[in-house]
Amino acid sequence: MSTAERTENRLARPVSGGEALALALESAGIDTLYAVPGGQLDYLFDAIQRIGPDRIRLLRPRHEQAAAYMAFGHARSTGMPGAYAVVPGPGVLNTLAALSTAWATSSPVLCVTGQIPSHAIGSGAGYLHEIPDQLGILSRLTRLADRINNPEDAESKIHQAMTAMLSGRPRPVSVEMPMDVMERITEVDDPGVFARPPRLAPDAGQVDDAAKLLCAARSPLIYVGSGALDASSEISRLSELLDAPVGAFRSGRGVLDSRNPLSLVFPAARRVWAEADVVLAIGTRLKYPQLYWGVDTALKIIRIDLDSDEFDRHGPPEIRIKADARVTAAALVKAVDNRKSGRNTKWAERVKKIRFTVEDEISRHLSVQMPWLGAIREALPENGILVDEITQIGFCSWYGYPVYQPRSLVTAGYQGTLGYGFATALGVAVANPDRPVVSVNGDGGYLYTANEWATAIEYDIPLIAIVFNDQRFANVYRQQKEWFDGRFIAADLVNPDFVLHARSFGVTAETVDTPSGLRNAIRNAIERNESRLIEVALPHDMPTPWRFIIEPPVRGKGVEEG
Repeated sequence: MSTAERTENRLARPVSGGEALALALESAGIDTLYAVPGGQLDYLFDAIQRIGPDRIRLLRPRHEQAAAYMAFGHARSTGMPGAYAVVPGPGVLNTLAALSTAWATSSPVLCVTGQIPSHAIGSGAGYLHEIPDQLGILSRLTRLADRINNPEDAESKIHQAMTAMLSGRPRPVSVEMPMDVMERITEVDDPGVFARPPRLAPDAGQVDDAAKLLCAARSPLIYVGSGALDASSEISRLSELLDAPVGAFRSGRGVLDSRNPLSLVFPAARRVWAEADVVLAIGTRLKYPQLYWGVDTALKIIRIDLDSDEFDRHGPPEIRIKADARVTAAALVKAVDNRKSGRNTKWAERVKKIRFTVEDEISRHLSVQMPWLGAIREALPENGILVDEITQIGFCSWYGYPVYQPRSLVTAGYQGTLGYGFATALGVAVANPDRPVVSVNGDGGYLYTANEWATAIEYDIPLIAIVFNDQRFANVYRQQKEWFDGRFIAADLVNPDFVLHARSFGVTAETVDTPSGLRNAIRNAIERNESRLIEVALPHDMPTPWRFIIEPPVRGKGVEEG
């Protein structure tokens, strides 16, 4: 029976709390659940088994942290909710790094967790997996943390959580159900279909004011973050109308295709920031530009964001528009198109010159790292997805890797979650079966979740994982060398044979020593549609990627300097 048919009939029937929860998840649009079983989730797993994998596909990784990272990767790469289920206590605690990453990147992730028997919650009696104030812990990392106390409340509680998740700026949410409620049999109506909250439209007067300011600008700059990922076509058109470059750090990469001459990586955007007179900031914290690049009275800033807390965090803008990025950008396109006359070709040519100069500097300074990123880009098709990691190549990818489409570079954002990448990439691959996925890893972070090759093989997930092996935490090593006179501690690593480790799971694995070898290995894996581990040995000492990330002010004073 289809969801629509079940909704029309709405017939009450006896179900367990676990089945009521499963049906509620399905009605909310959750068709994939990353979950690790355990006693407090038995009735939920049984319900999913009985209703069938064509309604909710369940994938069981080998560790709770992987379940949460996979849900995060699912959400981050699609913009749609990702969901995971784990037992309470140590199970849910194992997922908190992923939840914090979802919060940092404004990603819609649903955490479903079991709970000890209702009567014992808060008693401290020592029930299996009991921890003090689980809801309180989760509430600090989510927009909403709630408990389902009756099976008949499952639909309303899940729908409320989804509404909270998707209203305004996306945020993770969590819902728990005690094990006795999971078991309880109650007559429950078949759930209705969840209605996604509408996009928030902008104030027409504010749009008109912004259009006036942009059309009068001599040197406009558009700067985007992850809040702009679903407004790519509208922002591309706005850029064309204004001859305005579009800059991004990591989360907004791909909003404007890197092949567009007006697309700027982070260090190039900084050079343009120095000359800009109006900045249109869409779905971004605008943290680095305002904190480090500097501001002055000659710079007018227009902010578009769903979160009004961001508007004045690092200094007041000229115009504040609290609205959806896509809807607002479309309105701006119309308003600017009605006002704009003539091209700003002089500014566009100036931007192109800056871009060329910066890209040349990056290529020369990062001569070790850039050829490897170039090989990955050459091997991946246009729609391929790269998942970064907290590693030297990962840092460089933020500005050295060309991104052609939104959501084709997945990062941990400001959370900088070491070890997140491999498991996250598995979720990305599950959610995007028609798009090749490459996971970039350092030898340090990779082993956090490398045993999830078992999950890749079990569920036939064609992930390509690269391990750049320099036998150390390179960033830590560099800082100890430069800041602490070479007093090294805990920076060097003793690694296993990564190729043999991957092969033990049944994964094709190899070592390459040239960028061309890496390119060919990736292409071969894509052609075979298979999981593959590719190890690359890197020199111990590489040029620092931070030269192009933390740079001094280019106008006025940065907030932190002022």
